[in-house]
Amino acid sequence: MVTLSNRITLLAESETLAMARKSRELKAEGKDVINLSLGEPDFNTPDYIKEAAKAAIDQNYSFYPPVAGYGDLRETICFKLQRDNQLVYKSDQIVVSTGAKQSIANAVLSLVNPGDEVILPAPYWVSYKEIIKVAEGKMVAIPTSIRQEFKLTPGQLTSAITPKTRLMIFSSPCNPTGSVYSREELYGLAQVLSHYPDIYVIADEIYEHINFIGKHQSIAQFDFIKERVILINGVSKGFAMTGWRLGYLAAPKEIAQACDKLQGQFTSAACSIAQRAALAALATSPDTPELKHMLQAFRERRDLLLEMLAKIPGFQLNHPDGAFYLFPDISAYFGKSDGTNMINNSNDLCMYLLNNATVALVPGDAFGDPNCVRFSYATSKDKLIAAVDRISERLAQLK
Repeated sequence: MVTLSNRITLLAESETLAMARKSRELKAEGKDVINLSLGEPDFNTPDYIKEAAKAAIDQNYSFYPPVAGYGDLRETICFKLQRDNQLVYKSDQIVVSTGAKQSIANAVLSLVNPGDEVILPAPYWVSYKEIIKVAEGKMVAIPTSIRQEFKLTPGQLTSAITPKTRLMIFSSPCNPTGSVYSREELYGLAQVLSHYPDIYVIADEIYEHINFIGKHQSIAQFDFIKERVILINGVSKGFAMTGWRLGYLAAPKEIAQACDKLQGQFTSAACSIAQRAALAALATSPDTPELKHMLQAFRERRDLLLEMLAKIPGFQLNHPDGAFYLFPDISAYFGKSDGTNMINNSNDLCMYLLNNATVALVPGDAFGDPNCVRFSYATSKDKLIAAVDRISERLAQLK
């Protein structure tokens, strides 16, 4: 028997990927599973981006790129940050990675020592917690509620800070809740952090372009804290490029250099062809017809799903302003049974619905809120309607 390291033994499998795997297993058995567990747009990558990738192959972009990414791509990222966010960065502050997840891992591993505390507003994305484990840091989760739109308040942040606090990680628009922080809300958090010069912030903005209320707001816009902010972004969600695996970070130069150093020992540069495709994506205005079409489709799906779920007894819903998730409180079903299956928690409910309604969701425990489940509406309206019909029918059998 192989003795594995403590590091890997303590690491949990991603709940979203685990649910996707279970869905595939049921599909392989011939079951008609509707998968609402993965955060993956069902749109194809826009043609102009694919054409850029094809051209890159013909132009022989087949050699090792610089670890931090091609110079012209990093310059284009700086241009994008200035154009869309009014943020000024230099190319040596940009590191391109194999997905935003690697960018987050690079930053955490470059900043966190064993025993350092990392604040996570809960609900949080599943991988934040596990990446902190790898760095041997200590997660400090701050629960937020559906009544506060799942947003962290300055008072909550102040109460969580200790002499061991090194880092805060949050996302806006948020996975799993879809919540979007306003400028005023971010300013309040930045004001708190301004009093603690040793605390850094990882701002995960991968859902920037899936925002239903207007201009995206970044915590890096406040000059008094910008030098302690690590921005995370990429092309997976907004440009329907999940499989291209291309993310990036923008950070103070010293942190960017540390991430470059770390990445050089793990993976080296991101795929050369994906980098050329990303350059075409980021050089183009987010007001392109392709991106506007996707945003409108997500908005319509959100509204449809909210309308349908509101009709199911026991569901508590907020009104998310971004990303493509709903995160309802379903604790009203705890303690209920259909005579065979007892629902004690959100994991029980998700497994009940997967096995009996053939609909895959992700339990809220994975995101730090055991009273909720995550719906991804990154799929067609027809599938959403069918999924909710199945869920409603099965939940009605719980007494």
